Amino acid sequence: MAALLSKIVERRLDEVVSRRMELEPVVVLQGPRAVGKSTLLRTLAMARGREVIDLDDLATRDAVAADPALFVRGEGPVLIDEFQHVPELLDAIKAELNRDGSPGRYVLTGSTRYATLPAAAQTLTGRAHRVDVLPLSQGEIAGVREDFVEVLLSDPSSLVDRTTSATAREEYVGRVVAGGFPMALRRARAADRARWFDDYIELIIERDVLELTRVHQRRQLPLLLRQLAGQTAQVLNVANAARAIGMERSTAESYTKLLETVFLVHRLPAWGTTLGSRVGAAPKVHVVDSGLAARLLSLTEDKLGAATAPALTEFGHLLETFVVGEVSKQLDWLDAPVARGHWRTHDGDEVDLVLEREDGAIAALEVKAASRVTARELRSLLKLRGKLGSQFLGGVVLYTGARAYTQEGLQIVPISWLWRC
Repeated sequence: MAALLSKIVERRLDEVVSRRMELEPVVVLQGPRAVGKSTLLRTLAMARGREVIDLDDLATRDAVAADPALFVRGEGPVLIDEFQHVPELLDAIKAELNRDGSPGRYVLTGSTRYATLPAAAQTLTGRAHRVDVLPLSQGEIAGVREDFVEVLLSDPSSLVDRTTSATAREEYVGRVVAGGFPMALRRARAADRARWFDDYIELIIERDVLELTRVHQRRQLPLLLRQLAGQTAQVLNVANAARAIGMERSTAESYTKLLETVFLVHRLPAWGTTLGSRVGAAPKVHVVDSGLAARLLSLTEDKLGAATAPALTEFGHLLETFVVGEVSKQLDWLDAPVARGHWRTHDGDEVDLVLEREDGAIAALEVKAASRVTARELRSLLKLRGKLGSQFLGGVVLYTGARAYTQEGLQIVPISWLWRC
């Protein structure tokens, strides 16, 4: 695993971070804890002969807070880990950039979403380029370079060929439950991974969330997180989550935003609300990692492998979160921005993931946990295609079957194509 992580860090550094540094004065690497942001920064420091200013270290944090300007001076790149602990640094960086705004001056990492910092701390808006660093993708774990999303956004029909997938349903279940956190993947035994996830959740809530703000119902936060995990890949309903644990809706909404801020959950916005009055506007919620979601719901490989209706439903939701996560990881490394969302109508039509290029071309994805796809299950993609006309680039159904084929102009491909391509 150590050798693999080293290769992954080198790839992320070469293909994303270094390239962004050639253009941007400030690059912010933001994402959950324990996904490799600090390792990226240390590797960059070794390559550039620089020192990392680690604000997780309390003594360093105190020194930087006392004199932020001192620590942001000098030749770039200045490398700062977990910058959110001393947001005053951003004012000092802004002052330096007013004197010298050349590319590659600062690289910051943060386990708190930059956009959710207080307005006074967002002094670099317009100057800071943010890159999401998420848990490992399946391609990174397998040691292959994925280009599924690139192909999807250029020529979806080329996803279909005569090869077959050897990935069985049991393997998909295992991948979903394992997730992509490097330190969880190092633990071969399910019980050891479960303990890691439990410790991780406690750490984020006890340290990062409570550092952001005073939380009057701290003991309720893990309960709310579990309720949101129970809604993963579904339309977010904060009122239901609040009611289930006896919390005021307004408090639950505030706490949900906190959990988003520290990258435990995220909202996938509704897309296509201008396509008609019957289109829903509510976001979906996804846990940031399918393995974390499975642990929050106490779902194991054995439970998900059972041939029962509840197990099939739970696996379907986790699988959608898994796929959305894999696609998002590939999107975050692309140069061109791509908007993403889900499409849902009040008439019961739903498309799990819609991707929109800057030129307005649309690719759409549906996720199915079954090993075959019926004609009826293509209805929503076909309706969306009909509404979009020439704007519709292509529609893909990802399923657990073995063969890739075309039906009614849509591509039906195995989920493993995400990391095979």
